[in-house]
Parts: sequence; C-alpha cells; structure tokens
Amino acid sequence: MQEFDLVVIGGGPAGYTGAIRAAQLGNKVAVIEKRKTLGGTCLNVGCIPSKALLSFSEKFEEANNHFADIGIITSAKLDLAKMLGKKDKVVEDLCKGIEGLFAKHKITKITGLGKIVDPNTIEINGTEQIRAKNILIATGSEVISVPGVTVDEKTIVSSTGALALQAVPKEMVVIGGGYIGLELGSVWRRLGSCVTVVEYADRIVPALDSEIGKSFHKILEGQGFKFMLSTKVLKAEQKNGSAVLTVSGVSDNKESQISADVVLVSVGRKPNTEGLGLETVGVKMAERGMIEVNDYFQTNYPNIFAVGDVIRGPMLAHKAEEEAVAAVEIMNGQRGHVNYGLIPGVVYTWPEVASVGATEEDLKKAGTAYKVGKFPFLANSRARSVGETDGMVKILADSKTDRILGAHIIGPDAGTLIAEVVAYMEFGGAAEDIARTCHAHPTLNEAIKEAALAVDKRTINI
Repeated sequence: MQEFDLVVIGGGPAGYTGAIRAAQLGNKVAVIEKRKTLGGTCLNVGCIPSKALLSFSEKFEEANNHFADIGIITSAKLDLAKMLGKKDKVVEDLCKGIEGLFAKHKITKITGLGKIVDPNTIEINGTEQIRAKNILIATGSEVISVPGVTVDEKTIVSSTGALALQAVPKEMVVIGGGYIGLELGSVWRRLGSCVTVVEYADRIVPALDSEIGKSFHKILEGQGFKFMLSTKVLKAEQKNGSAVLTVSGVSDNKESQISADVVLVSVGRKPNTEGLGLETVGVKMAERGMIEVNDYFQTNYPNIFAVGDVIRGPMLAHKAEEEAVAAVEIMNGQRGHVNYGLIPGVVYTWPEVASVGATEEDLKKAGTAYKVGKFPFLANSRARSVGETDGMVKILADSKTDRILGAHIIGPDAGTLIAEVVAYMEFGGAAEDIARTCHAHPTLNEAIKEAALAVDKRTINI
C-alpha cells in the first residue's frame, strides 16, 4: 500500500494549490481527482471558460456596436463553433500547465473517486487503498437544483451547459440574479439573445453595497437585460424544443408564464461532500452539507483538514486557494493565516463590479460611524479616453481613525482595480494613505485616489 505525507481529495484550485505548497515544504503528496483533467470546476467548466467567453463576446459586441463610434467601420460575423473551440483551447492549455507543475513537484495524480475509510486510509474507486499522514478535503461544490426544474443541459441548462450551447438562443431566461447568472447572461446577450433574469430577492446580487447594486441594475437594463425581481420559479416544462416557466410573485403569489429557447439555472452552489465517507468515519458536519472545521482548518480528526467550498465562507476560488496554502503550512508546523475580512468579490460583467470589506448596510447595522468618498469614472480622464465612463469608486472609512473599512467599484477593470485597495486594507491603511500616494496619469487607478480624497471632501477633479 502506497503511503504519503499528504493526500488531497480534489484537484481544483484549492486541491492543486495546496498540493504544490505541500510539495514545496518537502511532503510526499498525492491528489485524487475524479476528472481526467486537473483544475476542478473553476478551470474546466467554471471561472476560466466563462471568462474566456466573456472576453470574446465583449469583443464581438464592441465590433458590432462601438467600433463605428471611433471611426472603425466593420461588419462582424459570429463563428460560434470557433469561439467555443478557442475557449476549449484556453482550458486545455491551462490544464496541461497544472499537469506540468505536478510533474515538476513530483506530485502523484490519481484519477478516481476518493473515499475516507479511516483517519489515515483513503479508498479509490472502491478497490485500491492508500495511506496518508494527513488528508486535505478540497472537493469543491456543485450546482443547486430548483424544485420543479429538471436540467437536461440542452433546453434547461446549468452553468456547464451554458458554456457549450451550439447556437445562440433567441430568448434566454436566467434563474438567479447572482454572479454566475449575470456573467453567463451577459455572454449570450452580447451574442444576440434577449435575456430575462428571474430573481427571488428584491434586487440582483443582494450582497452588494445597495448603492452599487442599484447602479449595476440600471446599467444592465440599459444594455438590454430584463429583470423580474421578487419572483419565484414554480416549475419548468419543455414544449416543442423550448421551455415554459411558471413563476409567481413572492408577495402576491400571482402566477404567470415565461417562454424561452434556453433556461439557465443559476441559483447557487452546495458543498460536494457526498460519497466521501465522512458520516461513516464520523467527521463532524455543519449546516447545508458543509464540513465543520476549527480555526486551523482541522475537522474533529486533527489530521483531516478541509478547505474551500466544503467549509463556511464565500465559494470563491481565491478564498479556497488561500485556505489550502494556510492549511498545508499549519500541518507542517508553520503559521498559515487567511484574512476573511479581505476576500474580494468580482462580477465579471462589463462594467465589472468588485467589492471588499464592509458595505454601508453592514456599517449601519453594526452602528459604526463612517465617512464616504465617491468618484465617478465619468470624471476620470483615462475612462473618458477609452469610452468606458459607467460606474464609480466608493470608499468607506472609519470616522475617527480614517481606516478603510470597505471599497466598492463598478466600472472598467474593477476586478483589477480592487487589488490596490485590498493591499492598503491588509496593512491597516487609511483613506489618507491612498490619497497621498502618487498615481500615474492617465490611469483608471486615479479614480481610487480621487475617491480616497473625497472621503475628506477634497477631491480634485469634481
């Protein structure tokens, strides 16, 4: 029987990152992954292919709708098969890259389903067994189903199916107004679909700062999105190659029907913990199928760790990666740490939306006295020069200490811009620190400096 210092169950962002870090620390490592390729949901059917299609579809929309505004006269035609092929090539190349990293660090990859049979033994595909000093569970998450709605990945699709549609649907309904639904809805709207978003809550992406969320909603409506908020999906029926959804108002229960060529179900994800043998071994579970862990990512078995989507916290690849590195360093006697107050979130629509730290609603609820600084991209010279003026930067700072408590950006490249604020916050920075830092001109980052200046009502360019 093979023996390892660490066996990781799951080869996604958390799994492969943790495995590489463990190998760097001198561990003999094996990773068990059910897919033939490494990278997990994020790389294979999630973050990466969706961002590829978001980029490609944005270029298509620019060519059709915006090039003429800057004196470029063209007529773009869509070759969907080639676009999907390019997306697949991006995924393939990155998967090969991880395989190369495994070879470099002498990590053993095992293809199959891993099941824990005792605290030091993992069974693979019900036959082979391997031994491990430590076990890291990093199996990620899977899509949540909607009662009355059956996914067939043709007419009614999950995010996986939405990445591989063979034709642009004339009408698309997205069930769920969160990150994934809005991103994939954006892809197909740009390529020609009429997109309607059905959301149970009274606003899209409810976790966003309310002011930012309202602005986001308005911008997406301007792009052609239709929204049905405070609406519950009761069932979906397939008729003549299309789908008919029965919905009702959350408050009045008034029913109506919506027809669409394709329905995308995107109401969230749940931990992928079934079939791991956790109940048999006696690993303590938390709510909604999550694994209970302590501050060191340990389960009730000190040598069994869990990270990523299977434990509490936002289901984000970068959060999972940070946890995996921290867990591996802890099991090797180091001081791994994750600052959960500074996990940025990004919606990769256009414009992008990025947030870190507290919202205004959070601060009001906590009774924290705060100051607000805002700066619109309309007043930023770089945004004006490239024709991307929607949105703003919003910074929240403590009224007494000026310490940055939160930042929210809606605008071009918001996902990249937010990193600057995260770095300041990581080191306990104040709005004044950003305001007195020289920013290159002309750049989008200047909007962050101006928002920081606005915290003390001394912005320059408005």
